[in-house]
Amino acid sequence: MPVDSPPVSPSPLILESLPTPDLPADECPRRARMQIDLMLLAIEALDLGGGEAMLSTARELALDQQVKGRVHLWLLRSTNPMRRYSQRRPMDLEEAKALVIIICNLSRRLTVLVRQLLLGHQQLVGKQLSYDHHFRLADYLTRFRSHFRARMNPRRSGVIAYSTDEKLDELAIQLLEKLLLCSGVLGAQRLWTSLFDGEVV
Repeated sequence: MPVDSPPVSPSPLILESLPTPDLPADECPRRARMQIDLMLLAIEALDLGGGEAMLSTARELALDQQVKGRVHLWLLRSTNPMRRYSQRRPMDLEEAKALVIIICNLSRRLTVLVRQLLLGHQQLVGKQLSYDHHFRLADYLTRFRSHFRARMNPRRSGVIAYSTDEKLDELAIQLLEKLLLCSGVLGAQRLWTSLFDGEVV
């Protein structure tokens, strides 16, 4: 007798809040994969338990079919072509939506810290002081540079552009600004739409 195939689990309703872009294939474009991974990298630099928080958030939001565990999360993030061990497997749009929702959920939890760091950055720039004068900001920037250099391939052109501490610090601050923007009520929709600027046919 034929064996019935297991029922396909419906996508969580939370994913339906993000529109499916009109792309040639049901795959997340290169630029979007890079941006998603970099924002997750910034979260890890902000929160020492960031990696585990991503997995627990996936479970809390019933996104564990799209993000199936630590190894699967690593595989998804390794679709970033800047990575040392970049994977050729595609990231499908449902997986990308799940990661965007996780990013926005975690950014809301980190809003107070992100605001403090951005305010500190503005004050230091206004007084022409180095980042060393703000312990928490300097700590975040140090961890971000360390994570980036440990995980990205220094021979890739996109990585070579960030070969100095100054360039990496600029990137880390830009990512803080993005995390703050996507921490609001419509943050997930704003972030999701921004990932496909110029990609939608």
